[in-house]
Amino acid sequence: MNEELLKNADARYRLAEQEAAHYFKSLSVQLMQKSYVAPLIKDIQSWKKNHIHQYSVLSFFSRGKVKSDSRGYHAYIQWLDYTGKLDNYLDRSISYIYLRDLGKALDSPDTQSSIQRTVDSLKNHLTHSNPTDRGSKPDAFSMAGLYRLAQKEGIESTMIWVMEKIKTVSAHIPKGMDAEEAKRKLIKIIAGVILHVVEEMDARISTEERTRKLDEAIRLGYSYGLTYPFIDDLMDANVLSDQEKKQYSDLIRFTLITESVPEWEEWTGKNAELIRFIHSELRDAFEYIKVLQQPETSKRFFEQSYVFFNSQEVDRVKDLCNANYTNEELYIPIILKSSSSRLITRSVISAPEDEGFHTRTFSYGIYNQLADDFADMFDDMKEGRVTPYTYYMNYHDKRSDLINPFELYWTVIFNLIHNVYHSDSKTREVILDRAINGLKRFKKRMGTKKYNKVMSIFASGNPGFNKVIQRMVRKANDVDFFDKLLRDHMITNLKSERKEQEDFIDTIETVRTQINDFLPVSEIGNGSVMREPVIDAANYSLEGDGKRLRPIMTWVMGVNGYGLSETSIVPLLRSLEYMHTASLIFDDLPSQDNAPTRRGRPTLHQVYDIATAELTGLFLTQKAIEEQTFLDQFDSKTVINLMRYSSQIAADMCRGQEMDLDSRGKQLTLEQLNRMCFYKTGIAFEASLIMPAILAHAEELEMEALKIFAYHAGIAFQIKDDLLDVEGDQNVLGKPIGKDAENNNTTFVSILGIVGAKKAMWEHYCIAMETLQEVPRNTAFLKQLANYIVNRDH
Repeated sequence: MNEELLKNADARYRLAEQEAAHYFKSLSVQLMQKSYVAPLIKDIQSWKKNHIHQYSVLSFFSRGKVKSDSRGYHAYIQWLDYTGKLDNYLDRSISYIYLRDLGKALDSPDTQSSIQRTVDSLKNHLTHSNPTDRGSKPDAFSMAGLYRLAQKEGIESTMIWVMEKIKTVSAHIPKGMDAEEAKRKLIKIIAGVILHVVEEMDARISTEERTRKLDEAIRLGYSYGLTYPFIDDLMDANVLSDQEKKQYSDLIRFTLITESVPEWEEWTGKNAELIRFIHSELRDAFEYIKVLQQPETSKRFFEQSYVFFNSQEVDRVKDLCNANYTNEELYIPIILKSSSSRLITRSVISAPEDEGFHTRTFSYGIYNQLADDFADMFDDMKEGRVTPYTYYMNYHDKRSDLINPFELYWTVIFNLIHNVYHSDSKTREVILDRAINGLKRFKKRMGTKKYNKVMSIFASGNPGFNKVIQRMVRKANDVDFFDKLLRDHMITNLKSERKEQEDFIDTIETVRTQINDFLPVSEIGNGSVMREPVIDAANYSLEGDGKRLRPIMTWVMGVNGYGLSETSIVPLLRSLEYMHTASLIFDDLPSQDNAPTRRGRPTLHQVYDIATAELTGLFLTQKAIEEQTFLDQFDSKTVINLMRYSSQIAADMCRGQEMDLDSRGKQLTLEQLNRMCFYKTGIAFEASLIMPAILAHAEELEMEALKIFAYHAGIAFQIKDDLLDVEGDQNVLGKPIGKDAENNNTTFVSILGIVGAKKAMWEHYCIAMETLQEVPRNTAFLKQLANYIVNRDH
């Protein structure tokens, strides 16, 4: 590395250190003199008038019925709206974001106007979307909900891109790191960058320019946010060896100093493949940020990024067993990393800094960092991390010179309210709301006994002031924030999503194994003239590595959805897979698709001959009908209804295949292609859901909803197949790619292009997910099925 560049980077870091040291010294003086106590007590006396209420007997019984936690996210928003508290709740929440993330002064009329517009927009969204109501749209933070929001802004392609990126990142989070937390952080950073960009937009901006800026914001947010899981969190985790951490740190340092990502070189350590992937992703992200940087902000971006990285490194190598760190060594790095992380966000979007922005942001960072470190102190202690709180807990009784971080926290609050924000009443309200809310959340999570023990350590230096604070923690209301509610909601959703995915995969594997065990066709005895080669051929086709999606769907809906016994529907499961396999045999014939492989093996007509393949297809079709006659645990009228429906489905499948054959060499319209794909794919999905519904005597409205779901899920499935034929990996797919183009087939890709096909797939996915709101039973499996359809790689 160029020594001159390194010296310049270190010199800039020393300047930032000097600024932080000056700020820390002023805070230390205020703390030692306890000049913060009397003004804050006065502030709290004024503040508490809005937060300690006298309740009537009636209101006493209604209190506590709705908790502001993730389990009651939608109910809590409804309750706030019903009680008239939603406006104030959103106002303090949005004001806090403008204060913390945007570095705004709340006493500015322009800022207040922006906050009000944001509050009004958010309130309208929250009060008009509740996914617990039948027929409403999915949660705005689900994939379907996010895609619908993207459609309103004309950035569907960008949303598809970033969802695919987040999926890829999540798949590469190694053991030892929290994938859900990494995903949440990444989404949070993207949202933060979008917020900055939207705030900078002129009200007269054209629709086209707004779309372009939002596209850039999402890509910039992802590019910047990627550094959190793949630099910050990775270096904190016990994934890399010490030698690997040194290599990786040198790579990042080189990039920030030279403004250029080095080429991939030989990696020493067991995590070479992980680092190779990360190197590739971060290189692309870095180049995207660099290309969009304006000359006037580029220098600031790299300087702040280096300060952030280096201050993290300084903190990271600290050892909790070292009893000799000075107060400056403990606090100056956190002042630097907490302020620079927010300064970077402004420079990454090349936004100008308004008057006072740097001072406000630099002064504010430690407030937020001390609050976070307090909340995480026991996790940090467990991991052996050095923070002001873990260090003070370890050495407060051995070193009288140590600054108490809890006292410093309140000193920072005083300094912000009275010196940085000039005693602005709105700022005082928001900051005190946040401080008391943080303590209330910590007390709830830890329990009163453990909380009091913690307070006995950190609040011992000023018992009178602590008494005032703790009374507010016990008594104050209306201090909670939307971003905390949303954070809890997201974490719960991500964990629930992971559990549902695990259950989905487990169900797929378990039921698939059961189905595979009873699928083989037995030899036909009793002097039958049926030739054994046809049975062998049938079993060859059935033994392939099939997904068994259709009978699995039937099993889940029949057993878990409608409570039918497993043994009673075995004939139906066989019937569905026999019919599906027969359709594949016919589809692969030379007279139709002339496919060489199916399910990772040579197609049936390649292994046997065309005549045998045709006979086997007919044989399995008849076996499918025969199996339905063995549904003897259901009344005959119900079985006849099912068989009548089944025969209609078989006819429709033939119609779809005929349309497919007739379309060869012709250019279909999108409407014709949709209809053909429904008959070929969606109709089988429909049958898988409707047949168990028929056996369970489900309501007609429910069956209609299931049909709509199957229609759109089926078409989404076919679009994904078309995309995989262009973009897929042949080794993963188990069949050659590019066959559609080779056979001159009309596909969604040939009509709409890759981008248009992806948009169409996501539109069908959204409608399918929205339709599930109409199904009056647990639809977790179908939701995960829809997710699998659009996210699968084979």
